[in-house]
Amino acid sequence: MIDFLREAAHVRPSQKQQNWFDMGMYAFIHFGPNTYTDREWGDGTENPEIFNPLKLDCDQWVEAIKTAGMKGLVLTAKHHDGFCLWPSRYTEHSVKNSPFRGDVVKEAAEACRRGGIKFGFYLSPWDRNSKYYGSPEYNEYFCSQLTELLTEYGDIFYVWFDNACGEGPNGKKQAYEFERYFELIRKYQPEAVIFNDFGPDIRWCGNEAGQARHSEWAVVPSELCHYGKIQTGPGPMASQGSLSYLYNTEQELGTMPNILYSKGLVFAPSEIDMSIRPGWFWHPQEEPHSLERLFRTYLTSTGANACLNLNIPPTREGLLDERDVKRLKEFGELIGREFGSAVPSVTEKMKGQPPTQPVYRVKLGRPLKELKYVVLQEDIAQGQRVESFRITAKFASGGQYPLFQGTCIGNRRICQLQDPFALQNPLLNDTDELLTELQVQITAARDEVILKDIQVY
Repeated sequence: MIDFLREAAHVRPSQKQQNWFDMGMYAFIHFGPNTYTDREWGDGTENPEIFNPLKLDCDQWVEAIKTAGMKGLVLTAKHHDGFCLWPSRYTEHSVKNSPFRGDVVKEAAEACRRGGIKFGFYLSPWDRNSKYYGSPEYNEYFCSQLTELLTEYGDIFYVWFDNACGEGPNGKKQAYEFERYFELIRKYQPEAVIFNDFGPDIRWCGNEAGQARHSEWAVVPSELCHYGKIQTGPGPMASQGSLSYLYNTEQELGTMPNILYSKGLVFAPSEIDMSIRPGWFWHPQEEPHSLERLFRTYLTSTGANACLNLNIPPTREGLLDERDVKRLKEFGELIGREFGSAVPSVTEKMKGQPPTQPVYRVKLGRPLKELKYVVLQEDIAQGQRVESFRITAKFASGGQYPLFQGTCIGNRRICQLQDPFALQNPLLNDTDELLTELQVQITAARDEVILKDIQVY
């Protein structure tokens, strides 16, 4: 048991996964025939002539995205309808047969480079237009299109796949050769990370509503992320049961009772994906979500050992809706106000504590009436280890009050503190008391804790 926990504590990310974590947030762009038909899923029979973004301006996309603090853009190069936003040589169902006759992928990739952010793409495996879909020939077709995108548009930071699947013209479902797709990506874009429901690099959080788990572990059973690299032996209960039921909607991925039954663990962190609006494609009647909802999602994604992929859909003109542009700016400004400047503090690791239960004393540079957040980071390059922790406030009078209790930390954990003066508190006698220091206590970990940083806001 102890040996397995130590193995679990040393499951480590690749450099590409660490680079992905550093991005924190990036944008999804859903754009295509659905934008013009007012649908979410097209059926592949749409006339290419409906696609005509007369004012396409990908620089406007990039500038709006940057105001929110996002560091990349993932373009839906092809959705389920099979319509390609680039003039693919392998299909007529593309921009080359539209009045636009341009190359949206090229425009977006070049705008990202001009704007100093990274570019990636989503290529839907499900293609409701292709005559090959449902047959072995389709994988050849898909690999040809994937190769075009990997080799003709510069550096790619992210390739995004889902597992949506339907029947082809022959009535058969398509068998996707994902491992073959991954080999092409590794060959032509070795620095790109790959998103798929089951790994290898990044996995789906299990919903499209921006909702994270209470414990979002990056170290998870290979039974779920079977495309990932197994880094441990089997858990002590692996021969006594099965994890065959696992899917991304499972709420206990990576937690202790779960991993004990695994045949081996992989490093596959979660992406939280949602749209700034109810739909993924632009619909004129929809409004962007509230600023409060976006910020709450930020706290429970980028601030909970995951990254946020926020979709912003262009209009039929090829511009981001001004309502969404305004909300993105507000979003970025709010993040800047809340986390732009940390409270000066000095962290001291207290002596004499067990390596799996260290206590950190955070002395504030000046006494304060209130604090909003504590941001914790493990040195994720060494593995994810913390199982649970607590944060306590200490006051000038000597009083103490618990501010937060949490489970895992991982790459970054934003702890939104409760206000000790918000309610009548029997532990505090004076509402004018000032905070002088915090205590961060790790209550359980899989091996020696290695914290990278503690910041206070």
